[in-house]
Amino acid sequence: MRAQPQERTTAVIAHVSDTHIDTREEDGGRSVARTRAVMEYLNALPYDLDAVIVTGDIADHAAPSEYEAARELLATRHPLLTCPGNHDDRAAFRAHLLGEPASTAPVNHSRTTPRFTLALCDTSVPGEDHGRLADETLTWLTNTLAAAPAEVPALIAFHHPPTTLHTPYVDEIRQFDEARLAALTARHPNITAFLAGHAHTPAATTFADRPLLVAPGVVSTLRLPWEPQTHATHHVHRDLPPAVAFHVLDETGRLTTHYRAVPLDLH
Repeated sequence: MRAQPQERTTAVIAHVSDTHIDTREEDGGRSVARTRAVMEYLNALPYDLDAVIVTGDIADHAAPSEYEAARELLATRHPLLTCPGNHDDRAAFRAHLLGEPASTAPVNHSRTTPRFTLALCDTSVPGEDHGRLADETLTWLTNTLAAAPAEVPALIAFHHPPTTLHTPYVDEIRQFDEARLAALTARHPNITAFLAGHAHTPAATTFADRPLLVAPGVVSTLRLPWEPQTHATHHVHRDLPPAVAFHVLDETGRLTTHYRAVPLDLH
């Protein structure tokens, strides 16, 4: 039996992003190995997490084989929620990762517990790299928040950050039309924070007067504008270890985030 902390009053959510699973031979199994290391680390934790979320770019080319590999790699005893990113394809995501009928409708998931409401919103725009919350998703999010207890903290997650991070490569393809999300947020004071991926770098800022917490990338880490840039690595560090974020909600609703690098050799 796994050890449980004494009188645990916090909710702990692990945040994974940008695995970019690539099953081509030229990838050399790199993305698979890095994703496996992260999930083995989470699955070996001494007690159960309240959720594991994966905020998009799960596959690199949206190929069926990539989603089938991801489905195996992301298997976990913890409650798992996923949403697509700009590298994903909604129909293939549903059919080969989720085991659902193929559909091009937005892929939105939520989890409500006595301690939090967690909503993963699809910000992908088919055929584009930038993000946007479709009308259908905004309606879904509005209804999800309305159905949840108003006194319980709500965390809203998606792939694309809805504001600039001062990383030009990512800022050009961030989430746009963000005023609609800000207006929705103003109507729901229990929204505690926004969680995003896409940037391939751990980051913390604000949006709509709430924290915006960005998960590291599993497959690579973005080179910041003031770091040396090399064309050969496409503006990313490929040698830094993968990492995850842990979002901790305490009994007062206060949120704390820890970022943890994961060694590639766990044995």
